[in-house]
Parts: sequence; C-alpha cells; structure tokens
Amino acid sequence: MDLDAVRTFVAAVDAGRFQDAADELAITQQAVSKRVAALERALGVRLFTRTPRGAELTIDGQAFLPHARELLAVGERASASVHPGRRPLRVDVIASRLATSGMLRAFHRTHPEVGLTVVTLLDVGAAVAALRGGTIDASFRAVDMPGHPLPAEIDSVRVLDEPLQLLTGPAHALAAARSVTLSALAGHRIWMPGLTPGTEWAAFYAALQAEHGLTIEATGPNFGSDALLDTVADTPALATFLGEHTRLVWPAGHDLRRIPIVDPTPVYPHSLIWHRDNKHPALDTLRRHLTAGP
Repeated sequence: MDLDAVRTFVAAVDAGRFQDAADELAITQQAVSKRVAALERALGVRLFTRTPRGAELTIDGQAFLPHARELLAVGERASASVHPGRRPLRVDVIASRLATSGMLRAFHRTHPEVGLTVVTLLDVGAAVAALRGGTIDASFRAVDMPGHPLPAEIDSVRVLDEPLQLLTGPAHALAAARSVTLSALAGHRIWMPGLTPGTEWAAFYAALQAEHGLTIEATGPNFGSDALLDTVADTPALATFLGEHTRLVWPAGHDLRRIPIVDPTPVYPHSLIWHRDNKHPALDTLRRHLTAGP
C-alpha cells in the first residue's frame, strides 16, 4: 500500500479540508485529491464525501482510519530500524489547529536541525500506550484529569496554561460583551460536540461544568470545526468554548465573536509527557524550548 497516499488520507482527516491538508504536507490540493483517489481505487471504497465545507469521512473511511494510523506508525518504525541515530523526534499534538501544534511549529523554526514527525492520537490513554510502545517520543496532553492518572514511568512538565474564550454568533445574548464572567455563563447553552467520552478533555470540561454550574452539551455527531462554526453562527442560543490560541478561520458573513472569560479565567492545562527511559537526543532540546519562557 502506498504510504504517501495513506499519510495524505490521515492528513485530510485531521485537517478537515483537502486544501488544509495540502498546506500541511507542502503539496498541491490536486496532489492530495489524486493520492486519495488512488487509495480509494486500491481499497475499492469511497473514503470521503466531498462537500462545499470540506471532506467528511464515509463509514468505510471511519473504519479504515485507525488502521491507516497504524500503517504509518509501522512505516516509521521500519525506517528508524535501519537509520540508527537519525530518527526524527515523533510528537503527538492532538490536532493541527490547537495551540500545541503552534508550539511545535515554533520549536521547528527555532531548531530546524531537529527532524520531526508529527502524529495525532485520540486521547491520553492512546498517547501513553504509544509512549510505552516506543511509537512516539512525546505528547501534548492535559494530565491529572479525573480518571486519567499518568503511570509512574511517564514524566510530564506543564508547558502552557491556555485561557479559554467563548465563541458566539452575532445574535447571541453575549455577542456584544467585551468580556464575560464564568458566573454569567450559567444558564447559557455551551455546545461542544467534540467532547469524546473517556478523553482527558471531556474530563476537563465535565469538571468545569460541575464546579461552575455550566450547561455544556456534547449532543449530536461531531462533523468537525466548520460545521460547529456554521451552527454557532446561525443559532443565537448556542455558544462554544475554544482556546485562546486555537487557529480558526470562518466566512466573513458568520461574524463570530471571540470573547475573553474572566473572574476567573479558566485555563486548559497543556503538558508535555514522555517516557522517562526515552533517550532520544532531541527530547531534552524540546523540553528546554517549551519551558524557557518568553
């Protein structure tokens, strides 16, 4: 199986749009489309449904995705086995639009001599398993969430407390606010369809909801960030949370509002985690970069 095509498929899933995947892979959108089409022909199924908003996985695409990620991991291990001392640092960033991806890009700009392989895993459990198995070297995760303690052999260091913001459409009751307190959010519907049960971020928002009496809903399928933005823009009763450093772009007509949350400002606790027996020489360089401060 063509691993470049598999890698392109995974990039398209993570990015949500073929053009965004092309930007991540430094190829053209046409090349992304050709690689995905070749993979679909090889498998004999459709992997994506193309829509004006992006690319959505079919049922077959959803079934193939975990195997595609494992194929890439196996390919990386095979390559590393014959290139001792030259293996890239493999880091999990959860998703390409989040703050942790930006932090890793900043590290790459500062240390271009360090080879990097970027992967995206579902939750801290998958990340810990990959660290134990040696398929990744480090992961950005929220640690010490309820029900998600780190094993003794996994070390961590806090690298970013990211303030949360409220995202609303133009007709929302809080749309004109320059800032909003957590107590003022009581009674408002916060919609977050990406809160996958059992993940550390779902545990974080469950704790936030319980502590401050918020209404956080994860109802309905998660069709990705574009569908979320469309719904929030068109639904006055809905808002959502996002990190201050999350990169999102929406049509000008949506007129969405990013509103700081104050008194207190909730922060999402990003940490870098790694296996304490990992001796990759670039791991210390990454840790020092992330903890050096401004």
